[in-house]
Amino acid sequence: MRSMRCNKVLNIMTPSISLLVVEDEPLLRLDIVDFLRQEGFVVWEADNAARAIDTLVEHQEIRLLLTDVDMPGAMDGIKLAAYVRDRWPPLKIIVVSGYRTVQTDEIPAESRFISKPYDPRRIVRTINKMLDFG
Repeated sequence: MRSMRCNKVLNIMTPSISLLVVEDEPLLRLDIVDFLRQEGFVVWEADNAARAIDTLVEHQEIRLLLTDVDMPGAMDGIKLAAYVRDRWPPLKIIVVSGYRTVQTDEIPAESRFISKPYDPRRIVRTINKMLDFG
C-alpha cells in the first residue's frame, strides 16, 4: 500500500513520491530540498551528475529528476537529462537555470524548464502536474 501525503500548496492528498534534486549550489539545494520535504516528498540530493546517476541506480523508486543546468564535472544538467531519459525513460525531468534559457528542443520530450530564481510552489505544482497529481 502506498503512503499518502497532503500537499500543502494544493491542499490535496497525493501518494508520497521520491525525487532527486541535483544542484551544485549548497544553499539553493538546501532550500528546495527542505521545501519539498515539507510538502511530503521523499527527496534525494546530489551536487553533480555523477552522484545523481549513482543515486538513481541505488534508488529505483525515484520518479522525478530536478536538475540545474550549470554544474561542475563532465556532464551538465542538459546532458544529465538526456542520459536519464535514455536509461530511465519513465522518469519525469525538470531542468532549471539562472544563467540561460533552455529551449524545449534542448531537453528530453515531456521535460519542463523553469528559470531561476523560481518560486518553490511553482516547482511543486509542476511536479504534481507531471506526475498527474494535480
